Amino acid sequence: MASSMGGMFPGQQPPGTHPVGVPGGPGQPGLLPGGSANRAHGNNTLVDDLEASFEACFASLVSQDYVNGTDQEEIRTGVDQCIQKFLDVARQTECFFLQKRLQLSVQKPEQVVKEDVSELRNELQRKELLVQKHQSKLHHWQQVLEDVSVQHRKPTDLPPPGPLAFLEQASASLPPAPLKPN
Repeated sequence: MASSMGGMFPGQQPPGTHPVGVPGGPGQPGLLPGGSANRAHGNNTLVDDLEASFEACFASLVSQDYVNGTDQEEIRTGVDQCIQKFLDVARQTECFFLQKRLQLSVQKPEQVVKEDVSELRNELQRKELLVQKHQSKLHHWQQVLEDVSVQHRKPTDLPPPGPLAFLEQASASLPPAPLKPN
């Protein structure tokens, strides 16, 4: 019975198929496919499992069974199961990468430092661009504010508006009336 259960669960390899310490070994399913031979024999990798579980999530959302179904609880349970399986495989994939990252940091610590420096430089460059963008906006709004303040200074030369201010302005722009001969 135990031999028939080997490989039944996602990401589980049949016992003794991989040497210890390599991707796909016991307790650590392989991440990348090792060619079509793995798929032909039913040995799934984490990437295959992740892809299949994502497709199952998507299929469960657009399946005609769920669209035409009337039992909302059954639909919700099916979708929740698909999503939970996807999240489990995603966690396994994340764990795989974290393990590889840990191995890299132990074997080549200078590589990790180089990557960190590169990330910091990229972040610094991105922030410098953001600062330039904000300075540009600041300069634009300072110019707008200056233009508005200049426009508000010009009307102060005019007398304060009163009920006859419009008439006074209109009469000031008219030429003086000719004098009547006596």
